[in-house]
Amino acid sequence: MTIAVQPTASHFINGAYVEGGSEDLPVVFPATGEVVATLKLADEALVDQAIAAAKAAQPAWAALSGVERGRILRRAAEIMRERNRELSELETIDTGKPLQETLIADAASGADALEYFGGLAATLGGEHIQLGADFAYTRREALGVCVGIGAWNYPIQIASWKAAPALACGNTMVFKPSETTPLSALKLAEILIEAGAPAGVFNVVQGAGAVGARLVTHPDVAKVSLTGSVPTGRKVYAAAAEGLRHVTMELGGKSPLVIFDDANVENAVSAAINGNFYSSGQICSNGTRVFVQKGIKEAFLTRLAERLKGVNMGDPRDEAVNFGPMVSERQVQIVEGYIAKGLAEGARLVAGGQRREGAGFWMEPTVFADVTDTMTIAEEEIFGPVMSVLDFDTEEEVIARANATDFGLAAGVFTNNLARAHRVVAQFKAGTTWINTYNLTPVEVPFGGSKMSGVGRENGRAAIEHYSELKTVYVAMGDTEAPF
Repeated sequence: MTIAVQPTASHFINGAYVEGGSEDLPVVFPATGEVVATLKLADEALVDQAIAAAKAAQPAWAALSGVERGRILRRAAEIMRERNRELSELETIDTGKPLQETLIADAASGADALEYFGGLAATLGGEHIQLGADFAYTRREALGVCVGIGAWNYPIQIASWKAAPALACGNTMVFKPSETTPLSALKLAEILIEAGAPAGVFNVVQGAGAVGARLVTHPDVAKVSLTGSVPTGRKVYAAAAEGLRHVTMELGGKSPLVIFDDANVENAVSAAINGNFYSSGQICSNGTRVFVQKGIKEAFLTRLAERLKGVNMGDPRDEAVNFGPMVSERQVQIVEGYIAKGLAEGARLVAGGQRREGAGFWMEPTVFADVTDTMTIAEEEIFGPVMSVLDFDTEEEVIARANATDFGLAAGVFTNNLARAHRVVAQFKAGTTWINTYNLTPVEVPFGGSKMSGVGRENGRAAIEHYSELKTVYVAMGDTEAPF
């Protein structure tokens, strides 16, 4: 794998790469801990420059027809697919995720979003309402300048999921990637320009909390979309509320995966593996509380242990590898802390639990059994490869326990009783649910959470509502009367 990791410059503003800022931002390859590139954090002037570029570009972009905007987004999707290999290799170096995964789940998903919303762009409109002789109609209009703030687990996917509906609706965007994974959003900016997007329509600035704070409080920003943790979400929501800005929040979770006695055990184990160990467990919607009905608990654990023998942990650039490192040293230490708490509070460690010695940020896939609802590992989001297996007796019991959390991002159920499956998902207090599968998020389907897990929805037609607003126009066809 020989790709250029060091970008042309740190930021992308008004259609071109821009260097600036004084503080270094090192890019670390998680498999080795090696610094593979060095960027600069944006300063206030660069943030203001990016917002000014987006503000200047927005009226002309919105004035284009939906067909024209959509054509550009669909062309960007084509380019992204043509470069999927290069983008996947870059994402693997930036995140540590196995190339086996990034080749199918990252830029490919971003391309799907650009294509989907590119197709929707020409269909966006309002409605006609007849009022006797008079009538009214609604216009769907862009919000203006949108800010996107990304997370480090799916950098180019998240950038695309936010940019695609925003741009389809006629908005422009300033996007801030996570400071941990700053590289691939720059490639999306390049691709959009190549596809025909005018300069300033999509801009990228690098930064940490200070840059994010300036973006979300800038008076020229109309909308903020964040993917991140609940603590970060609280801060961003409060800051955005000061200016009554539109907000979408896709935050964390402690999601339940409920497996009944009559479930297909092999499929349930597959879902538990995907919902806990894909991306080394660093997925917000992961089903980390695995409730297994007592009749199949031991069969489930036995088969899970057998399947874990298939873990191939190694250099994520090798396509045969199916389990990579965590994103950073800090993230490994957080996971180690939770494993220690699980052991101290009496959970039974049945697999993993150890950090791999040597360079890089490696943690084994870890499974705890005999977990109870009040253990720390069952209550707090770990964001690492740690599965908690809990057992239950009855449907009524497990629904109450599954919902007994402040989070509400996702939930899943495995059963061959379809009446029960639909009955259970109807009672889950979560925004995104699955029956007999887990963690599939096609762009056609709305994705998001309830309770502390978020506000609003990404993807699907529902996203259009969060990147546009309706203007009502009343049309009188006769005289206007007044009392005097």
